[in-house]
Amino acid sequence: MANHGNENGHEGADEQEPVTFRDNRKVDPETGKVRGQADDAAGEATSEGAASSAAESTASAGDGDALSQAEAILNEAGGSEDAAVTEATDAMAELRNDYLRLQAEYVNYRKRVERDRDVARDMAVIGVINTLMPVLDDIEAARQHGDLADGPFAAISAKLETALGTYGLTRIDETGVEFDPNIHEALIQQQSADVTFDSVSQILRVGYKKNDRVLRAAQVIVAVPE
Repeated sequence: MANHGNENGHEGADEQEPVTFRDNRKVDPETGKVRGQADDAAGEATSEGAASSAAESTASAGDGDALSQAEAILNEAGGSEDAAVTEATDAMAELRNDYLRLQAEYVNYRKRVERDRDVARDMAVIGVINTLMPVLDDIEAARQHGDLADGPFAAISAKLETALGTYGLTRIDETGVEFDPNIHEALIQQQSADVTFDSVSQILRVGYKKNDRVLRAAQVIVAVPE
């Protein structure tokens, strides 16, 4: 009985703990490769593939970020450049307007200075002529009396009148012309059948003008139609 129980016990133990065999051969009979190296190679390949994929993903992401950043920098630089060009153009336009305004002011200033200088010169000449007007009257009176036919006095008076003529001085002494109240001063009027309009028949005192400016009107006798 006891032995039978032991046998049953051994049978039960055999059924509960199956026997397993471990293949300790270093060479795999199916692949012919050393065991352990294939697994390591496969793991390394898997690790390298994963690392390569991760690197490619990182590189792609990095490339995308770098391109985005570069594009943003270029856009910002382009915008800054456009703003700088616009600002420079506006500044140049403003400087050009300032230059044109200053040039116009300078031209007007020169014209004004030249005009004032001409007026001052004319006024100086007119002042000298007005001072010499009594001398010219004396020369004219001497001429009418025949005292200037010849001699040194005649030469001096001729030189004086010629010198004043270079400054634009002319005599108002024509007779037979139409009476002009702008250059003639009528002292006497005489009716005449020989005229059809008011005309100057005689000069009582010679008048003078400088260019178009009348310095002194001529005193005349006017002949009027009957």
